[in-house]
Amino acid sequence: MRRREFITLVGGVTAWPLMARAQQREQMRRIGALMSAASETDQQGSLAVFKETLHQLDWIDGRNMRIEIRWARGDPAEARKDAEELVALPADVIMVTGQLGLHALLQVTRSVPIVFNSIIDPVGGGEIDSLARPGGNATGFITFDYALAGKWAELLKEIAPTVKQVAVRFWG
Repeated sequence: MRRREFITLVGGVTAWPLMARAQQREQMRRIGALMSAASETDQQGSLAVFKETLHQLDWIDGRNMRIEIRWARGDPAEARKDAEELVALPADVIMVTGQLGLHALLQVTRSVPIVFNSIIDPVGGGEIDSLARPGGNATGFITFDYALAGKWAELLKEIAPTVKQVAVRFWG
């Protein structure tokens, strides 16, 4: 055997484990979704946008990730049970909508990453330390900030300077 053939053979044998590892299937990631709305129809649109955005980022349900969805339907006991199920899967990350689901998840885990949306005041509710530095395992997006209410009044005054009274209805 010639020297070049020997080096090629040894090089191929040592590279073989690296090539075999590179050809392994992608790890299947598990995303939990805890939807807190009173009915599934309320959040079907949000869930569809979430799935489509993941698809655009090349996260395909059934190929390289699996989405596990639970519907709390506005019931605190159901939210707690669903939170426990998602943490037990185990989920790599959990997306949650609404204060009810976030509260239940934070009672169940302080290690699984949680991304929330449709939350009114997570700082005031004690779920996170601050929006800039949430601390813990939860982060996300708020519905609106109470400080914006004053800006809305200013904007309204600019748009309609003759308006003398404004009524605001808040539910949360």
